[in-house]
Amino acid sequence: MTELALFDLDHTLIPFDSSQEWGRYMMQQDMAPEGFAARLDQFQEDYVAGTLDMDAYLRYFAAPLANYSRTELDQWHERFMDAVVRPQITAEARQLVQQHLDAGHLCGIVTATIDFVTRPIAREFGVEHLLAITLETANGQEDGAYTGGWVGIPTFREGKVTRSEMWLQDMGLNWDSFAAIHFYSDSMNDLPLLRHASHPVATNPDARLKVLAEQEGWPIIQLF
Repeated sequence: MTELALFDLDHTLIPFDSSQEWGRYMMQQDMAPEGFAARLDQFQEDYVAGTLDMDAYLRYFAAPLANYSRTELDQWHERFMDAVVRPQITAEARQLVQQHLDAGHLCGIVTATIDFVTRPIAREFGVEHLLAITLETANGQEDGAYTGGWVGIPTFREGKVTRSEMWLQDMGLNWDSFAAIHFYSDSMNDLPLLRHASHPVATNPDARLKVLAEQEGWPIIQLF
């Protein structure tokens, strides 16, 4: 019986919020309206406070992407990876993921950021399975242009548990299929999935999660 290793992404495996940094990059490339990055910063404050309106956030974030072809967006994103993402991934974060991969564990990244932004980052860590918020595409085609909308259950709070269960079911698995379930997260927003893990790990935890982890006796690690 193998083990399951799940990872949050932003502020867990990478020392920044990928949606915020992508928003700033879009501003630099004149891809987004004035004030776009500042509005994303406000959404991030709401997320930390536990008051995020996910629907409003997703519609605001996805709207500019509908103005460009997938080819253009992919080219911009590759430059974003080189300029912003890769230089900030620490050796410790890479090593943590690689240890689970080398052990033959089923690994997945579960993030409340959209799939367009996060899939190349998951690939950078060598993780095949990404559970992220799915953007709507024209005619439902995987490589179709983005419409500015989103589909399915957002991987946010309890949605991370639901989407993880759906993903496992698609493979004929469930929580009981594993000898151990690891989940690494920095945020109290991920408490529902942390509670499902047999081995929850507070990773670069925010203040509230650090207090809870100390109370529960959960391991606390710092990757950056």
